[in-house]
Amino acid sequence: MTGTQATIPAQQRRSGAARQMLLAFASLIALVIGFSLASPNFFQVSNIMAILQATSVNGVLAVGVTLIIITGGIDLSIGTLMTFCAVMTGVVLTWAGMPLILGVLTAIGTGAACGLVSGMFVARMKIPPFIATLGMMLMLKGLSLIVTGTKPIYFNDTPGFTQIAQGSVVGALIPGLPLPNGVLILFLVAAVTAWILGRTVLGRYTFALGSNEEAVRLSGVNTDAWKMAIYALAGGIVGIGGLLISSRLNSAQPALGLGYELEAIAAVVIGGTSLAGGRGTILGTLIGALIMSVLTNGLRVLSVAPEWQTVVTGAIIIVAVYADQLRRRKASQG
Repeated sequence: MTGTQATIPAQQRRSGAARQMLLAFASLIALVIGFSLASPNFFQVSNIMAILQATSVNGVLAVGVTLIIITGGIDLSIGTLMTFCAVMTGVVLTWAGMPLILGVLTAIGTGAACGLVSGMFVARMKIPPFIATLGMMLMLKGLSLIVTGTKPIYFNDTPGFTQIAQGSVVGALIPGLPLPNGVLILFLVAAVTAWILGRTVLGRYTFALGSNEEAVRLSGVNTDAWKMAIYALAGGIVGIGGLLISSRLNSAQPALGLGYELEAIAAVVIGGTSLAGGRGTILGTLIGALIMSVLTNGLRVLSVAPEWQTVVTGAIIIVAVYADQLRRRKASQG
């Protein structure tokens, strides 16, 4: 195979992702303009900050699941994993009285460990990702309730914990711009993950596994080990999401989590990542997460009933998946 032939799939992948990203960005701008015209309360600094704060959690989860979807997999457990990471953080900080840094490491470590287990189910035991992560979702939901006795864990006696997500380093430096720390953490996580995807061996194998896992395996690569590493990395990122949401709520709510995975996956697909694997960008995922947050916030500002907000979210997921199928069909015909 010549060098030109080898680069054609990558060029097509980047071109398709770029087109979808531009379309998603145009949709985001259209939503912002539409809601701003519909309600004067939408385009206010306080409301924009609220949108960004909401995006910080969903965006981090979406960044994590982007890695898995690029490999051609799926992870339905990210919502309950986020909750379980928050619960374990509460155990370490509130019940054990450990320093804040240990709570942060516990959230990330718990997420990575659970992600590794999911990866083992998928890679070593050959359980389909949908079933493996569905089972993990239910197990983590039960574990969160068992560990806490179904009661929330509050962080009132942990100084500085709420500042992780709700504080504003930018606001302290630039008065009048109270950008929450949670948003900065989202941008940092996204930047590091984008660098991993674009500049490291792990990133190259992430795309390769989604494009043609069998070819990668036949070339002598230990695909099981790399897949487990990808799931572990995604789990660690989800752990950061657990840290952010518990900091926002100043508590670990054991019954929280279900439904977050759907919004995160929708954000990923809207951003141009293919559910068939092999294609996706972190920037596109961020745009998709912002679209979901803007839509939810805009409907709330317009006083749309919560049940109709859920209907709209479900419709968006269907449209996003259908659009992904159309892109794949067009690519295969081309």
